[in-house]
Amino acid sequence: MGSENKIRLGIIGAGNIGGVHIREFSKLADSCEITAITDAYLPLAEAKAQEYGIAHVAATPEDLIHSPNVDAVIIGVPNQYHASLAVQAIEAGKHVLIEKPMGINAAAAKQILKASEASDKVVMIGHQMRWEAVPQLIKEQVEAGELGKIYTAKTGWFRRKGIPGWGTWFTKMNESGGGPLIDIGVHMLDLALYLMGNPKPVSVFGATYAEFGPRKKGIGTWGTPNWNGTYDVEDLATALIRMEDGSTLTLEVSWAVHMDTDNTPFIHLMGSDGGASYKGASGKLLTEKFNRAIETDLKKPENDEGERLRLSRHFLTCIREGKQPITSALSGYTNNLILDAIYESSRTGNEVKLNWDI
Repeated sequence: MGSENKIRLGIIGAGNIGGVHIREFSKLADSCEITAITDAYLPLAEAKAQEYGIAHVAATPEDLIHSPNVDAVIIGVPNQYHASLAVQAIEAGKHVLIEKPMGINAAAAKQILKASEASDKVVMIGHQMRWEAVPQLIKEQVEAGELGKIYTAKTGWFRRKGIPGWGTWFTKMNESGGGPLIDIGVHMLDLALYLMGNPKPVSVFGATYAEFGPRKKGIGTWGTPNWNGTYDVEDLATALIRMEDGSTLTLEVSWAVHMDTDNTPFIHLMGSDGGASYKGASGKLLTEKFNRAIETDLKKPENDEGERLRLSRHFLTCIREGKQPITSALSGYTNNLILDAIYESSRTGNEVKLNWDI
């Protein structure tokens, strides 16, 4: 493909997740080109530009967004900045890929959704777990009707000792939007709803707890702590989500907990004709035949190209073909709406009915 036909990408955020996007999109150099990068700390952007041969380091996100040499913007910055940058990019006529969660809360996510609905540009949320090999195999079986009616599901991710970046934006409610619920819980919520067939959530009952973080216990290895910082988010969350069709989803996540856990994300789908379990890189289909329990193992292929590459390719394909991504702005808003309701339910002790007025 000639360079004039390549989709030109601009990266906002040159940190950990920005580096992941650069590496993955660089593998698709026949159909895209990273033409610009920026970061709040410009030397970091300059170093990435030099390492990957990115032609332009923009002085500000606004400069990058309005560059005529950028067709699509990838946003990999702290959660509090997602909405303002995404809305600016959409209104500037750019396609947008936003790291999860879509917004710091539902109000921020709604701003992105409204901008998306008023535009013909692709707006996609970076929920890479949907592109993992085993969940994709399970999704095929769900769509083929092998599980029958999925009436309940359970999902979670218990980290035993995994609080990230204590005292940094990760553990500040006004910068992150929450703790493990919005950090890793949003992944499990998104994937579970997708595998269930995207039922419409209508109410939530939940509770959150902070038993480790305030005491500077349960510290993980991700990020550099700032021991003079603050910790005002949860370190464990639990919720029951009820859908319009009567099905339910249980969600449980922690950054730190005293329990026997292997720190691996999991989903269990329970259907009338069969079930499916996903854990890490493997899974199972479960059913009953001839009065016997039958299990079929699902494994990630040895030569699997990886979920991040599939996600990146999907974004480019949606741009080229004018298609709605499977992780659309509406899916991101749905996740944020549920997360907000869990926090509200924890504060009030009551079930929260979801308000779908957009």
